[in-house]
Amino acid sequence: MKKYIVFGASQGLGDAFVRGLPDKGDHVWVISRRRPDNLDLDDGIYRTWIQADLSKEDAASIIIDSLREETLDVLIYNVGIWEKEGFEDHYNFDNDAPADIANIIHVNITATITCIQALLPNLRQSEAGKIILIGSTAGLDHTNNDQVSFVASKYGLRGIASALREHVRKDGIAVTCINPGELAAEIPFEEGADKAISKYNGTRIPVQDIVALVKCVVSLSKAACVKEIHVPAITDLNA
Repeated sequence: MKKYIVFGASQGLGDAFVRGLPDKGDHVWVISRRRPDNLDLDDGIYRTWIQADLSKEDAASIIIDSLREETLDVLIYNVGIWEKEGFEDHYNFDNDAPADIANIIHVNITATITCIQALLPNLRQSEAGKIILIGSTAGLDHTNNDQVSFVASKYGLRGIASALREHVRKDGIAVTCINPGELAAEIPFEEGADKAISKYNGTRIPVQDIVALVKCVVSLSKAACVKEIHVPAITDLNA
């Protein structure tokens, strides 16, 4: 039996992790602001909701108070917000409000650091602990994204993974950063990859592909550490 904690688990890729990653008998702690529908599944997997708003400074303490001394085998940090209309053609960084910039950095970087820091004692109890951070190809070189705060935070996530990997190396905890391109995140996991491929003509990555990658990483022995995986859509010439 494995014990997972999944951040950002109410919809999209996070919901797909909660549905598709664990096996019967596993336990998943589901972190989100709103109660997700995946808690209602009856498939032999134990799911526990922890309501936490990662934009608030008390998020880490709320999560720790709920988990207490539970062992964690796998932590998946799948959280990322971006600029308002950041992916629209008319988006302009000049118009970003300082408060919005600060919130992006807090949720995408500060909360990542503080929540993982708080959960290290739980992960150290595992025989082969794994931390998996979900980044973005926006955090790679030469991808032509102009959302300054979002891109900065995704570069920062890679830095977190790199330094954290060294910090927990002595504990036998492997740290992996996965950088997907644009996902077909609004196509529910249970509707299958073919629907996502058909709707977007292969230009967006089905969430099932990322779930499959994480399954592979989780299945590896404690002797292995996958440092980083980049997963652009095959049609993306900028990644």
